[in-house]
Amino acid sequence: MDRTEVVIVGSGFGALAAAKKLAKAGTPFVLISETTEHLFQPLLYQVATGVLSAGEIAPSIRAILAKYPNADVRLGRVVDVHADAKELVYEAAGERHTLGYNFLIAATGARQSYFGRDEFAKVTYALKTVNDAKRLRDQIVRCFEEAHTTTDPERAKNLLSFIVIGAGATGVELAGQIKELAGRYFEQSIRGITADDVTVTLVEGAGVAMPAYGGKLSEYTKASLEKSGVEVVLNTLVTDIDEHGATLKAHGSEAGERRTAETIVWSAGVQANDFAGVLAERTGCETDRAGRLLVNPDLTVGGRADIFAVGDMTSLNNLPGQSPVAMQGGRHVARTVLGKTPRGTAFKFRDKGSMAIINRFRAVTKVKSIELTGFIAWVLWLAVHMVYLVGFRNRYIAVMSWFGSFLGHRRPHFHYAQEPSPVGAVDADNDEDDEVSVAA
Repeated sequence: MDRTEVVIVGSGFGALAAAKKLAKAGTPFVLISETTEHLFQPLLYQVATGVLSAGEIAPSIRAILAKYPNADVRLGRVVDVHADAKELVYEAAGERHTLGYNFLIAATGARQSYFGRDEFAKVTYALKTVNDAKRLRDQIVRCFEEAHTTTDPERAKNLLSFIVIGAGATGVELAGQIKELAGRYFEQSIRGITADDVTVTLVEGAGVAMPAYGGKLSEYTKASLEKSGVEVVLNTLVTDIDEHGATLKAHGSEAGERRTAETIVWSAGVQANDFAGVLAERTGCETDRAGRLLVNPDLTVGGRADIFAVGDMTSLNNLPGQSPVAMQGGRHVARTVLGKTPRGTAFKFRDKGSMAIINRFRAVTKVKSIELTGFIAWVLWLAVHMVYLVGFRNRYIAVMSWFGSFLGHRRPHFHYAQEPSPVGAVDADNDEDDEVSVAA
């Protein structure tokens, strides 16, 4: 049977941080992931709105670790763990493989949560993967293109209406960018469509935008979005969604309000990926309501001293689901595995602050008691995200794309081709419908 010293499951921030630490120390490890890309998830909304390409925020993790001979990256999906035997089972290319280990590090992240309304997934757009971003990007372009050619004013209105559910960082950033797209790109490139024709509604169940920030930063966020033309609806839940709209119900209201929109984006919550459930069952680790592992203070799982978990699939001390937590957790676990940190040492997160962009020249930043807004926060956001991008080429291309999009009117990564639909077939269907209605 194949064996290695350490197995890392995942390819996100936590997984890569642990992998780099182990790689530099010369420790043999195998990294298994369902995708061989390292995704910079906080910038997915910029892929969806044409600012960046997928390649700029999702470099190959094989390329990142290629210079380390002790690193082995495998494309596969881990489906089981035999904790006592120190073995895991993964599927690759239609076959099942067993891999032995001395230490296991799980960092598989989280997926979208619909709070028990999983049917919403079929009629909304998520923003958790590169494919999600590409799908949403195609939808945005399709809506503007079809609104340009339709002769039905009501359909044009629905095509140019967007609802974003959840006013966390992703929802705020996406809502701001869609509205900015209307005035700074589509208004310039498509005749007959103006920013005033485009409706963007941001819905939040809490009483403030970006509840994680609160205070004046939340107030500034709401005011900035409204100034740009985004409608911010607070203290409101979404009770129903279909292909053409959503029903919004304000707290304390008996009746809901129907809003029509061709595009509804869900960014209201997350839950741990399936592998967290596998680990919980195999190790006896408890989970929270979102399926996240309630890890021990040293990031071990259940009663196992050889299994660790980091990042969004875990819950510890109410730490936020942000990339710095995952990266610091990954490095802490790697140091423990290498013996540089004593076994059982509790993980301590160093909060270096948080930030979110609202739209062009507007952002919010919070570093302990220091709060920044506006242009200074926006420049700081650009600088920090440039540092976190992996690879010099990625940083250079991203900066050029940001200059073109934020200072100019470019959206270099919008590509769309209408799917062929034979007109005769459509007419035939309509004729058949007419005959049925007449017969009735």
